[in-house]
Amino acid sequence: MHDNIEIIDAVPVRHWGRIVSAVVVGIFALMIINVLITNPNWHWDVVWANLFRPEVIRAVGWTLALTVGAMVLGIILAVTMAVMRRSQNPVLRWVAMAYIWFFRGTPIYTQLIFWGLIGTLFTTITVGIPWTDINFFTLNPNRLVPGDLQRTMFIYAVLGLGLNEGAYLSEIVRSGLNSVDAGQEEAAKALGMSRGQVLRRIVFPQAMRVIIPPTGNETISMLKTTSLVSAVPFTLDLTYVTNALGFASLRQIPWLLIAVIWYLAITSILMVGQHYIEAYYGRGVKDGDVDRLSRRAKAKQRRSRQAAINAAGTTVDNPMIEYTP
Repeated sequence: MHDNIEIIDAVPVRHWGRIVSAVVVGIFALMIINVLITNPNWHWDVVWANLFRPEVIRAVGWTLALTVGAMVLGIILAVTMAVMRRSQNPVLRWVAMAYIWFFRGTPIYTQLIFWGLIGTLFTTITVGIPWTDINFFTLNPNRLVPGDLQRTMFIYAVLGLGLNEGAYLSEIVRSGLNSVDAGQEEAAKALGMSRGQVLRRIVFPQAMRVIIPPTGNETISMLKTTSLVSAVPFTLDLTYVTNALGFASLRQIPWLLIAVIWYLAITSILMVGQHYIEAYYGRGVKDGDVDRLSRRAKAKQRRSRQAAINAAGTTVDNPMIEYTP
């Protein structure tokens, strides 16, 4: 009876669409690589000779400083505005909504130009008690840092970028806070926690899983947005410096490539950092049905589970033996 059984010669399904699309994409990729290598107008010799030029390195440092400063200010403002939006005080809610409405509703380039022209609006900036003669200190808006105009422009650039970023990040933070089940807040309040303790100990730790990915994307976006600070005008960032050196040497293309390489390098580092931060806050959570663990990690996890089962003494080496512990 068993002699009549025929072995099925299974043929795997051929996905011709995948094969054709892969060939087409591969051809285009080779064409692009060929153009990058064979076209002498790229002037790769100029690129490699000036990639680590001191002026370029300083410009990279200023660009990173702009990114970090703007994101720190933006995160502080975002958390503040998100908490104000959740407040039971209508004044706080409306102030937060007005801030978000204004800075999200106007172009970032326009805002940066405004910060560059602030000296035409105010001859002096005085901090004190309104309608009294009590003044704490007075500043010259054109010389916040005495004797260094570019450092003053740097402060305005950070303010412009940070205020704009805070409006966008506040909505991200608010979405993250709203993603936490309201029942957990009620349970924490029932235990006697204050509203601040509930936010710090219950809501924010869980909301970080939702907040971190878009915040990482906003950080990468901010790195590239710093190329607009020439509107302030701040002239020490990477884009402005490479453009200036390119025009001076009458070879704009290789200097643009230098800027592109540095932006890609920094963005790659930020993406790696974002991956590990997301993995930290997403521990024990699956992205849909796809497990975050690698194949090696899964195998290690299976071995550790099997070792725990064997150590419990509830199984035997020979599975054919009937055994009841």
